Amino acid sequence: MDRFAGRVAVVTGAAQGIGAATARRLAAEGAAVAVIDLDLDRAEPVAQEIIAAGGAAKAYSCDVTDGAAVTDTIDRVVADLGSLDVLVNNAGITRDNLLFKMPADEWNAVLTTNLTSMFHCCQAAQKHMVGARYGRIVNLSSRSALGNRGQVNYAAAKAGVQGLTATLAIELGPFNITVNAVAPGYVATAMTAATAQRVGFTPEDHQKWAAEQTPLRRVAQPEEIASVIAFLASDDASFVSGQTLYVNGGAR
Repeated sequence: MDRFAGRVAVVTGAAQGIGAATARRLAAEGAAVAVIDLDLDRAEPVAQEIIAAGGAAKAYSCDVTDGAAVTDTIDRVVADLGSLDVLVNNAGITRDNLLFKMPADEWNAVLTTNLTSMFHCCQAAQKHMVGARYGRIVNLSSRSALGNRGQVNYAAAKAGVQGLTATLAIELGPFNITVNAVAPGYVATAMTAATAQRVGFTPEDHQKWAAEQTPLRRVAQPEEIASVIAFLASDDASFVSGQTLYVNGGAR
């Protein structure tokens, strides 16, 4: 498929996990991909892998919590690659703790990285998309938006993503810009491996426990989330906007 031929896509947090899988998927379908991460040395290998596979990509370093840095990076992407058609807001962190033990800096870090960064990225991207009267924005929420013990900060941020998504769909829709969110359940990534270790599990045992709670009896792989992101970012979803799609193996 070449659903993204001639399109330029920005993926944040693209050095690993869902972000890297999404960058690869969009590039495989024809997009020129801006691989954005805080650490350029981690983003560069993903870009080079895409190029080696015959795709087009360029790595960028950006602190997405810094609004001025985001604006500068988005403007550089447009100058380098020619346009901005797709934005995937994937960058995120966890700082898990129970409410009574959570310091304010852990609350602030997660809200800023997981929610405020999306505000910065959407604000910087929309000026290019509005002018072109075309855009596809996909934001990463989470099953945790429904509530998850030990993740009051992460759950609040991911619930906020859904409100941000619904509102931007209303504001940007008249300019032919769709805005949707994907809310994964348990995905086998470095982030969930770190969560496993925090609660005293090996990643393998934690995945086994999560699989037992999931109707499909397994956890997701990053590529399975990337495929849903790619659908929402494509013209196959041209009349889908303001939605949060849970991708969680049937869990309720």
